Amino acid sequence: MITGGSGLLGSRLTELLLEQGYEVAHLSRKAKTGVVPAFAWDVSAGSLDEKAFTGVDTIIHLAGAGVADKRWTKERKREILESRVQSTRLLYRFLSRRTHQVRKFISASAIGIYGFGLRNEVLAENSKHGDDFLSQVVTAWENEVNAMPSLGVRTIILRIGIVLSKEGGALKEMARPVRWGVGAPLGTGNQYLSWIHIDDLCRMFLFALENESIAGVYNAAGVQPVTNREFTRTVAAVLKKPMWLPPVPAFVLKLLLGEMAGMVLNGSRVSSEKIQRAGFTFRFTDLHSALLDLLT
Repeated sequence: MITGGSGLLGSRLTELLLEQGYEVAHLSRKAKTGVVPAFAWDVSAGSLDEKAFTGVDTIIHLAGAGVADKRWTKERKREILESRVQSTRLLYRFLSRRTHQVRKFISASAIGIYGFGLRNEVLAENSKHGDDFLSQVVTAWENEVNAMPSLGVRTIILRIGIVLSKEGGALKEMARPVRWGVGAPLGTGNQYLSWIHIDDLCRMFLFALENESIAGVYNAAGVQPVTNREFTRTVAAVLKKPMWLPPVPAFVLKLLLGEMAGMVLNGSRVSSEKIQRAGFTFRFTDLHSALLDLLT
């Protein structure tokens, strides 16, 4: 069962699971039938179709309002927080009150929990949490997920970095000005970007699903974080486009994006060593090969 199954990550993960022979269903606002049936839930109302988890042994929890989809008004920030906290709480409440077969709960999280800054510190799973808005959101989200083991459910949290996909998301937006010949670093350009190819991320979810020794928190970012300047230059090289403009000043981005500008002006350098020690192997270990796969 996948929550958020129609999103960028959920759609690709559904494809991979079906290819591997898994039966997949989604929790969605509207019920539907088909190869991938959807069962209705309403997080704000606290309702969930009681038939949803019949025969389900694993929940993959991806649901949450898009962080970068809209400007951060007070209302949008509340939606970003509550969509994650309340959806997780609803799943816990449902499982705690009914007989079920769920044995694994794999939840998305985000490297935003560490906060963003121009530091070169390599961040591991036990690194200090930040204190900005996104850090608070992710901490509250994980606190809800951490109730699941009390139900005897093996629980895994994957703190996801910047997901690169040809279908949309961050890469599409970051590559657009480069394609137009106006690519430039953002702010100082020295802020780190901890990226991951979407197929590696989906394989990581599958790895967590199939390996009984996996439990707890893991960073889901690639092995080679790069600076914003390096990222932009590599995109330009792959697309065979010039990069001649000076960096976009921070104040311009703040005018355009408001508080959300902090996500692109600052960064974090995240380590994936723990998941690799557990046995996971990345297919895309450098940015250039990942971008060649996604942009050409």
